[in-house]
Amino acid sequence: MNFDTVIIGGGLAGLLCGIRLNQAGQRCAIVSRGQSALNFSSGSLDLLSRLPTGEPVTDTRAGLSSLATLAPQHPYSLIGAEHVYRYAHEAQTLLAACGLDFYGNADAPHYRITPLGTQRLAWLSPPEVPVSPNAGLRVGVVGISGFLDFQPQLAAQALRKRGIVATATDIELPLLDTLRDNPSEFRAVNIARVLDQEPNFTALCDALAPLSEQHDVLYLPACIGLTDNQVYTRLNHTLACEVRLLPTLPPSVPGMRMQTRLSQQFIRSGGTWMPGDEVIRGRIDNGVVTHLWTRKHEDIPLRARNVVLASGSFFSNGLIAGRDGVREAVFGLDVIQCADRTDWYRDDVFDAQPWQQFGVRTDASLRGQQNGETLANLYTIGSVLGGFDAIAQGCGGGVCAVTALHAAQYICTQGGTS
Repeated sequence: MNFDTVIIGGGLAGLLCGIRLNQAGQRCAIVSRGQSALNFSSGSLDLLSRLPTGEPVTDTRAGLSSLATLAPQHPYSLIGAEHVYRYAHEAQTLLAACGLDFYGNADAPHYRITPLGTQRLAWLSPPEVPVSPNAGLRVGVVGISGFLDFQPQLAAQALRKRGIVATATDIELPLLDTLRDNPSEFRAVNIARVLDQEPNFTALCDALAPLSEQHDVLYLPACIGLTDNQVYTRLNHTLACEVRLLPTLPPSVPGMRMQTRLSQQFIRSGGTWMPGDEVIRGRIDNGVVTHLWTRKHEDIPLRARNVVLASGSFFSNGLIAGRDGVREAVFGLDVIQCADRTDWYRDDVFDAQPWQQFGVRTDASLRGQQNGETLANLYTIGSVLGGFDAIAQGCGGGVCAVTALHAAQYICTQGGTS
């Protein structure tokens, strides 16, 4: 099977890269092993929230400029601040074209409200996610009776500490009793499958109506909108106050919706989607990847002018940790890591952990390296990259989006099409 580009990994980075390449007329395939980390995300994306020093970033341009000195191996430093800024704007436009509208922009991060009622810096947030409310706002944090993945009391308490007039309550929804019979089934995704059904809207609306008359805004767990925002939009049109949604423990409804929209767009734009499969090995001749074999097609190799590695970090088994070190799972690419295992971590679990920055070493074009040799047609994007801490620096979503478009740009410019 011949393609212009084969992408290994169907998460945020792989999908954005594939969609962009499809737009450029490439014939692309994505080999997706299973659920990506996107299914477990909040639905918000971060670009750069903190510098390696811990200093918050309030001006993105200034933060990117400082990053080049503080973290020269960071993907943003390799790409260059101006390119990062341009790709961030392009990514937001591309997401909107996929039916994913967001609040926020690349100029400066905003604060979104977390499920615990705290604030977290973000680059882009779905419009239903609440941003920092004004002091004195009457907020009703609403849980669902028996739903343990969201604790309205904790969120309300945190909001009150910031001067918000917040109360917590649970609503009873008998239509969910079938799910309640099995606690393992009483999760956000399954609840959304019930509440998104048209016949159940009235029951949900009736349960929220009295609360909407007592508050300026209601914060609900994100247990609606698995495929679209119709129920959310109708609630805001029907109730006496606004409604906002807080992501719950994973799997996340907003994250799953993003995954679905992007994969559908990739297929609509002409891409070949190969789910439930994984690349098990590749052939490299003279610094060029020539063949790929997958678990389901071990006898029929995939051939491509370019290969994009978007296999994810440890969570997705893109990186494997062993006693002798950390290795990249498919090609054995060079990995940025600490040689001494005792330097992998800090004793205080709340400290930034060195292992979070482990990942594939690349050149400025994000081409991977094997034994110090740069592979001419293998681009590496997303969380499998090394040199950054997605959690401590608040840049995971941004790295995925920016590196995806950077690799696509190189491929379109240099790789050509078949």
